Amino acid sequence: MNRAALFVLADGRFPAGGHAHSGGAEPAVTAGRIKDADSLEHFCRGRLHTAGLVAAALSAAAAGGHDPLALDDAADARTPVAALRTTARRLGRQMMRAARAAWPSAELDALAAARPRGAHQPVVLGVAARAAGLTPLDAAYAAAYENVSGPATAVVRLLSLDPFDATAVLARLAPELDRVAAAAVAAARRVPEEGADVLPAASAPLLDITAEQHAAWPVRLFAS
Repeated sequence: MNRAALFVLADGRFPAGGHAHSGGAEPAVTAGRIKDADSLEHFCRGRLHTAGLVAAALSAAAAGGHDPLALDDAADARTPVAALRTTARRLGRQMMRAARAAWPSAELDALAAARPRGAHQPVVLGVAARAAGLTPLDAAYAAAYENVSGPATAVVRLLSLDPFDATAVLARLAPELDRVAAAAVAAARRVPEEGADVLPAASAPLLDITAEQHAAWPVRLFAS
């Protein structure tokens, strides 16, 4: 097992396109819901236990070798808003390009051929983790961490928040990230017998609403 590959996959410098997306932080900053480190922590905690949990479970299931096309359909069903589906597939395409360069594999090639417009990013992440020799738990950690580190990094740019404060937020969330990753893997283990419907479908209606609003902004710093 190549555990060091996890550092490559989860590194913010991995060219998967995440730096151009705020994970909903930009509209939250504009609306005044994120204004400092405390409100950033509140936002990231909510995102971790909703969108983060869903993404981590999808990634864990894909890393476990479950049918990525069925998982991609499950991701679509858990993403009711068109703007977020578009974002997830755009990020999936970019993740696919980076993953195929880093860890060439027949599974990545097959998914790319089956979903030429892009599979959902968490599914691609899971297949990439599998290609890199990582475990479902590794994939769950990478997906969950990305769901909070992306907004934290974006808020540093949006509010000129002290990077030390943003990092402290992520550190305080670490125990909860452990629990989310464990819950994601537990759900993924049930997929072979119960199907993809057993995966978490936690909702975040405010993220959905603001994503649609943000997509219509004529001027914005982040793509989502």
